[in-house]
Amino acid sequence: MSVATVGKIGIGLTVSDVSGQKMKKVNQVPYDATIGELIQELSAQMQLPQNDVVGRPLKYQARLDREARHLQPFERVGEALRNGDNVMLQPNVDAG
Repeated sequence: MSVATVGKIGIGLTVSDVSGQKMKKVNQVPYDATIGELIQELSAQMQLPQNDVVGRPLKYQARLDREARHLQPFERVGEALRNGDNVMLQPNVDAG
């Protein structure tokens, strides 16, 4: 999936990082894309850190503001999101 070069049908979103300092408006996100694909594409486009401070790979999750919940990677964009939604990408934190 390429959010930048999708087809003519899709959803428009505003995506931010957990700090709110990085924001991106995306248009025409394909309805049949998974949330996992969306996270992967947008975290790279937004140049979010790929590793934590000790070098472990970071995994990101998406939080939907409208419903105040985390989206599951297997959910489909067209089923979980609405045009104009705000989504926040935040790293998963594993307590150790």
